Amino acid sequence: MDMMLSEATDAHNPASGGILETSRPMAIEARGLVKRFEGTTAVDGVDLAVPEGAIYGILGPNGAGKTTTLRMLLGIIDPDAGIRRIFGHDRPHDIARMIGYLPEERGLYPSMKAYEAIGFLGALRGLPLAEGKRRGRELLERHDLGHAADRQIRQLSKGMAQTVQLLGTLVHKPRLVVLDEPFSGLDAINQGKLELMIRELAAEGTTVIFSTHVIAHAERLCEGVAIIAGGKVPYAGSVDEARDRIPAQVRLETRAEHGRWRDALPADARREGDFWMFSLPESGIEPLLRALIEGEAGILSLSIERAGLHDAFVHIAGEAAARALTEQSAVEAAR
Repeated sequence: MDMMLSEATDAHNPASGGILETSRPMAIEARGLVKRFEGTTAVDGVDLAVPEGAIYGILGPNGAGKTTTLRMLLGIIDPDAGIRRIFGHDRPHDIARMIGYLPEERGLYPSMKAYEAIGFLGALRGLPLAEGKRRGRELLERHDLGHAADRQIRQLSKGMAQTVQLLGTLVHKPRLVVLDEPFSGLDAINQGKLELMIRELAAEGTTVIFSTHVIAHAERLCEGVAIIAGGKVPYAGSVDEARDRIPAQVRLETRAEHGRWRDALPADARREGDFWMFSLPESGIEPLLRALIEGEAGILSLSIERAGLHDAFVHIAGEAAARALTEQSAVEAAR
C-alpha cells in the first residue's frame, strides 16, 4: 500500500472578534468606524484590533474603503462615528513620530537626491535632517542602492523611487508602519524584496499594517487580516481562522471500487476521475481511516487540503467582491 497523508499545518493563531492574541498589547484598536462623503457612506462600522509586532493586512478590491480606513486610523481624516486608538492614544497626531506611513499616492521632489529625500521624509516625523540624511545613505547601502544615493529622484527607475520613499517611511525607526497598496507598480523582484523587508520589520518588533487587493501577499505575509467589501468588514481575525471557515477537503484514491468501506464516506463524497473528494469530517480523519482499512478499501493515496485565503475571501465577501479583486490583480500583473 502506497499511502500519502499530507495536510497544511500552519501555526494556528487564535482569534476572537478580530483580536489575534489577547495576551499581547494592541498597536491598533478601532471600533465602529464610519465615514461619509457627501452623503455616501464609504466606511460603515469597521472594527479592527492589531497586536504589537503583527503583520496585518486589509484585503479588498479598490473602492472597498481600505484607504479611507487607514486614513482614519492615522488621524488624516476624522471618523464620523466610532473610536480609534494607536498604542492606546486616541489622538494619532500626538504620536506621529512613532508612525511611518507610505500613502498610495507616491510623491517625492524630483530634484532631490535619493539620500536627501529619505532625510527629508524623516524630518517630517521629527528626525533631525542631518541624521536622516546619514541614515538615508546607510539604508540605501543596506538595500543595494548605495550607487544611487547621489542621483536625483527623476533619474531613478520607478521601482527604485518607490524603494526610496519606503526607506523614507522607515528612516525614523517607527513602532508602527502603515503601507497603503505598497506592492502596486512593483515588478516581481521588487515585490519579493518588499515582502522580505516587511518580515524583517516584524521580526524586530515593528507592527506592520498594509492594504492590498492581491490575496497572495496577504496569505504569505499576514498573521491577521480584515476583509473589507463595500465599506464593511465581514471578517477580521487570523488568516488561519478565515481559511478554517471552509472545511478542509479530502482527496482519496482506493484500489477497491466497491465494498462496505463506501458506507463510511461522508454524504458529500463525489467521484472525480480516480479520486473521491469530500469535506473533512468533524470527527477528524482517524475514524474514517479505520473504517477504510477495516473495509478493505485498499488506500492508494489520501491527502487533506486546507482552503486557501482566496476561497475564504469568496466565502466571506461574496463572488462579486472576489471577482473584482481578481480582475484588479490581473490588470496590475499586466502592467
